[in-house]
Amino acid sequence: MAFLKMTIAALPFALGACAATIPAGITTPGAGFGLVASKTQVATGKRSVWLQNASQAQQVARDVHAMTHRKTISADTAVQVALFNNRGLQASYAAIGLSAAEVWQQATPENPIVSVGLLGIGAPELGLFRALESVVAVNLLDAPTRKRRVAVAQADYQRAQMQAVVDTLSLAAQTRTAWIDAVAAFETVALLNEASKTADASSELAARLGQTGALNRAG
Repeated sequence: MAFLKMTIAALPFALGACAATIPAGITTPGAGFGLVASKTQVATGKRSVWLQNASQAQQVARDVHAMTHRKTISADTAVQVALFNNRGLQASYAAIGLSAAEVWQQATPENPIVSVGLLGIGAPELGLFRALESVVAVNLLDAPTRKRRVAVAQADYQRAQMQAVVDTLSLAAQTRTAWIDAVAAFETVALLNEASKTADASSELAARLGQTGALNRAG
């Protein structure tokens, strides 16, 4: 019986040794997005937002309206609006949250349930011994694989963060390029319209001079 009591007392320590440490920041709201937001803001000077509720979405909508309503859209404004409204970016940011949840799940061991039964007349401890043996065996077998699973999940988590950074910077660059192309095309059209007006005015002047005979005399 004394050995039985010692075994029960040592059980929490044995099971606790099998637990993996949950990485810092995994369980915080918006886990992992802070890194993406800071890196992309340094590179672009613009804010990135991971929309996780209706309140955030409404605030972003108000911000976009304030930036664009009855205003000339600059390249900076176009980039900021694109970062706020792009659904592809939101999917990329959500992937960070999913990968963070996977890290947490892999790092958190299942809570063992010890069930004690009377397996045998005159030997009530037998059921407890078997239950303890089963619980400890399962946790000891799970511990080595858990460490590897956590490492894989953390690698996926970091990969999701870097992919979100790349996606954000790519969208910012593409938006700026598109804005420059649009402005260049607009200016080209304006120049062509001006040239067309000048040509039309010259033709009209030539026609009038021709009617008066002044053009022929000048020739």
